Amino acid sequence: MPNELTHWTNWLNEQPELLTFSASLALIIAAWLSNWIVKRILVRAIYRLVGATTLGRHGQIKESGIIKRLSNIVPALVLSAGVMLVPGMPKTVVTITHNVCSAFIILTIALAIGALLDILNTLYQRRQNAHLKPIKGYLQVVKIALFAIAAILMVATLIDRSPLILLSGLGAMAAVLMLIFQDTLLSLVASVQISSSDIIRVGDWVEMPQLNADGDVIDIALHTVKVQNWDKTITTIPTKRFITDPFKNWRGMQESGGRRIKRALYLDQTSVHFLCDEEIARLRRFMLLDDYLDRKDQELRDWNARLAEHGKEPVNTRRITNIGSFRAYVEHYLRNSPNIHQDMTLLVRQLSPTADGLPLEIYCFTNTVAWNAYESIQSDIFDHLLAILPEFGLRVFQHPSGADMRELRLPVAESH
Repeated sequence: MPNELTHWTNWLNEQPELLTFSASLALIIAAWLSNWIVKRILVRAIYRLVGATTLGRHGQIKESGIIKRLSNIVPALVLSAGVMLVPGMPKTVVTITHNVCSAFIILTIALAIGALLDILNTLYQRRQNAHLKPIKGYLQVVKIALFAIAAILMVATLIDRSPLILLSGLGAMAAVLMLIFQDTLLSLVASVQISSSDIIRVGDWVEMPQLNADGDVIDIALHTVKVQNWDKTITTIPTKRFITDPFKNWRGMQESGGRRIKRALYLDQTSVHFLCDEEIARLRRFMLLDDYLDRKDQELRDWNARLAEHGKEPVNTRRITNIGSFRAYVEHYLRNSPNIHQDMTLLVRQLSPTADGLPLEIYCFTNTVAWNAYESIQSDIFDHLLAILPEFGLRVFQHPSGADMRELRLPVAESH
């Protein structure tokens, strides 16, 4: 057996090309075998060990592919080290193979570190107050720097030169790089300002009409902020726009515990009049008006008593109006409503008369910020006020419709 091995060795030495091919084939097989062993045995064993940890239970390690990426380094190391042992291999091929494998190892390590940064961001987002200070933008800056350094090292390795030579030439390219990374730099500055000033957070309701954005912030990254609109569409906004453009953040309303109602009833001005004694007596049926009517009646009696002889003429006296009584009723109704926030501003006021009627505006806050509950409370209030208006002899103003014109024509036709 030793004689046969010696014979084959001597024969291969006499065939240098075949020896080089055989050694190269053996090196490739060794690299493939090392890759198979690492991924099928070592990687699976590491996954089992990591599976008992928090990261393993949530699947971050496996989904990120860090271990699988790092396992690719092993066959690259085998090729890089083994190519120099192949007899008869040209020096140029050895150098190229070594440089390519080294560049591949650098790229693999950079991708693994990038995946590790993603895991770090995922772990940070599990914190209860993570939405207050998101770090995704900063991690993306680190990634950019990481891949820039990796690219310089890869190029230096492939051309077999020192990285310092490439770095020394970057000074002359600073202006070009500033132009290329202009958006990145602006976004980085905007991200820092957003974070330090607490302008927006994940979960905030923001409104930016010029970009058709109206909804919740679902992601804050280095270059973009994603807003999920109420129609479930997603608007992507450049981060810097939240520094340069005006927008509305509804966080203050959500944190205050009350949401504003600001809506007006447009009353027909021809229905406004003084109340006669019979109408006042009828309004005393309203429990909410007892104190108002008593107080108003005493106030008007005192005022009119000072008029002496002039008080005999009704035009000189002050009298209770139906619109004033209705305004008092609305205010007392809101003051007694369990759905209205009593510690916030509550106003019932008249606005300037318009061609569409006299606006009686209700300005108050609900004691909830939930959208459905807010709309229900607001609707219930105006349902009641619209239905109770005729009790005060008031009418809501609206433009004539076809049905109104038809009702006007019918009496005319009947008279003929």
